[in-house]
Amino acid sequence: MSAPYKAFKQGLTSCLCCHQLIILPAAGRCRCPRCGARVHGRIDGSLMLTWALTITGALLLLPANILPVMTVTYLGAGEPNTIISGVMQLYNAGMWGIALVVFAASIAIPVMKLLGLALLLVQIQLRIPFDPLQAMKIYRVVSGIGRWSLLDLFILSILVALVDMGFVAQVDAGPGSTAFAAVVVITMTAARTFDPRLIWDVRDGDRGNTAVVPQAAHRSAAENG
Repeated sequence: MSAPYKAFKQGLTSCLCCHQLIILPAAGRCRCPRCGARVHGRIDGSLMLTWALTITGALLLLPANILPVMTVTYLGAGEPNTIISGVMQLYNAGMWGIALVVFAASIAIPVMKLLGLALLLVQIQLRIPFDPLQAMKIYRVVSGIGRWSLLDLFILSILVALVDMGFVAQVDAGPGSTAFAAVVVITMTAARTFDPRLIWDVRDGDRGNTAVVPQAAHRSAAENG
């Protein structure tokens, strides 16, 4: 079965911001003539940058779950709580619904994002046969669920700002919250740096993350040259 006719191989691409169809120059990148956004056939170094961010996020996930996220002091007594210990305390107190939300936003979602990105990266680099439609579903889930991890940081920032009653009650953020915030930002950035068009390049037999010289641009340059 012959490879499908691809616009990119003919020197054509679309702007990711306004979806204007553009003829790529021989350099493979330019500015959109309609909205001025950067247009590129493929994101330069997409795989390398996404791998670096994914590995960094995985390494930071360990201190984010081991180090204390916050310390609640009530009448001079209190102890630091990690994410896992906080989930267990909520569950033991009968607030299993809140415990489930905290577990999903703080543990399940970051792990799902990192595993999803790693799966896509391995599939592209090793050129493993994979249904591109299923891969795109994974990418949409990864890019869409990351914002929900900000829920814990939002609640923690409100508690630190509002609960400050001196000796009576106080909430202090711990180093685990900094590591967790870094994980959230890094995983969201990794989803943005990943180029989903590489998924289809693997299906069509192209070399992912390598510059494909637009044929139409070369023909145009030869005709005008």
